[in-house]
Amino acid sequence: MATIYQIIVSVIIGLVQAISEWLPISSKTQVLGVTQLLLKLNFSQAYTFGLFMEVGTLIAAIIYFRRELWSLITVLLGSKDAMRRKLFVYALTTTIITGIIGAPLYLYADSLTSVPIGLPMILIGLVLIADAFIIHYARKRHEAGANLRKFESMGMRDYIVVGIMQGISALPGVSRSGITTSTLLLLDIEADEAFRLSFIIGIFATAAAFLLTIVASKANVTAALAGISTLGLVIAIITATIASLFLIDFLIKIARKSNISYLISALGVIAITSGILYLIFGL
Repeated sequence: MATIYQIIVSVIIGLVQAISEWLPISSKTQVLGVTQLLLKLNFSQAYTFGLFMEVGTLIAAIIYFRRELWSLITVLLGSKDAMRRKLFVYALTTTIITGIIGAPLYLYADSLTSVPIGLPMILIGLVLIADAFIIHYARKRHEAGANLRKFESMGMRDYIVVGIMQGISALPGVSRSGITTSTLLLLDIEADEAFRLSFIIGIFATAAAFLLTIVASKANVTAALAGISTLGLVIAIITATIASLFLIDFLIKIARKSNISYLISALGVIAITSGILYLIFGL
C-alpha cells in the first residue's frame, strides 16, 4: 500500500515525465533528478527509471497517433497507398538506426555512477534558443514566398539523419524530442510537421527503451519500484498519460503559430539557467 508521500511523489514524477517528454527538455534527465532527490536513488537506478517511466507518455502517444499507427499496420497487411508506405519506411528506418546507435549508448550510460548533468542542460538550452531562431527564420522565409518542406519531400538520407540524432538521445541530458525536432527543422521541415514526425517515431524509440530497461536493467527498475510502490507507479503512469495527451495536442497546434519561437526561447533560457545552477551548487 502506498503512503501519502509515495502518492504525492508519484504524481510529481508523472507530471515531470509528461511535461519534459513533449517539450524539448530531456525527460529521462528530469525524472533522474527528481527520483534522486525524492526517492534517494543512485544515478544508475534513477537513469534507468527515467527511461522506464516513458511508458506513460508512450501510452499517450499511441492514443493520440492511433490513426497514423493504424496506417502503418495496414502497410503490413498489404496496403499499396503511397503515403502510408512512405510513413512506414520512415518509421522503420529511423527506428533501426536509433537502435543501432542508442542501445550501446544506453548500456554505457547505465554503467556510469554519475554524469555532469549541468553541461548537457546548458547545451540543450543553447540548442533550444537556436531552434527558436530557426523557426522564426523559417516563418519569415515562408512569408516571403519560400516553400518549406513537407513529409512528402523527405527521402532516405533525411530518415537516416533523424535516426542517428534520435539514437544519440539515449545519453543522459539529451532530449529525444528536442534533438529530433531540431534536426527536422534544420532539414527545413515545417514546424508543425517537425513536431508530428518527431512524436510519431518517438513511439517506437520509447517502446524499445522501455523494453531495454526491463531486459538489461531489471535490478535498477526493482530498486526504483521499492521506493515508489506498485500503486505509486500506476499513479505516476496514469498522471503522465493524461498530462501528455493535453501537451501533445497543445504543442502541435501552437507550432502552427508564430509564438512557438518565444516559448522555445523561454525553455532554452530555463535550461541554461538550471544547468548553471546545477554546476555551481551541485543541485
